[in-house]
Amino acid sequence: MGIVTNYFETCSIILFGVGFATLMFHRNLIKKIIGMNIMDTAVFLFFIAKGYISGKEAPIITNSYKGIEGYVNPVPTALMLTGIVVAVSTTAFALALTIKLHEKYGTIDLDEIIRMKGD
Repeated sequence: MGIVTNYFETCSIILFGVGFATLMFHRNLIKKIIGMNIMDTAVFLFFIAKGYISGKEAPIITNSYKGIEGYVNPVPTALMLTGIVVAVSTTAFALALTIKLHEKYGTIDLDEIIRMKGD
């Protein structure tokens, strides 16, 4: 169970690092929001990868019931769908705040906004 066999988990960790670096090292608010979205996507990928069990099916009974061991648990997927809705709502709110900040200060550079606010 190394890095090679767990490539979804490895990819999610790399994506989280890219999103975190984007969030930390850019001053542009839009780039910070994009970094936050990359981090959200990495978390979703990680949990969905952990919830997948090879050889089991989605819990939809079509022809015959295979017993509880024949199906994956639908709760992690449902939680990730809820997380996606929350992430989209948070992104919309952050973009709305960015628009208001641009209207007030004329820039979306965080250092410039802090400098103008201090004056």
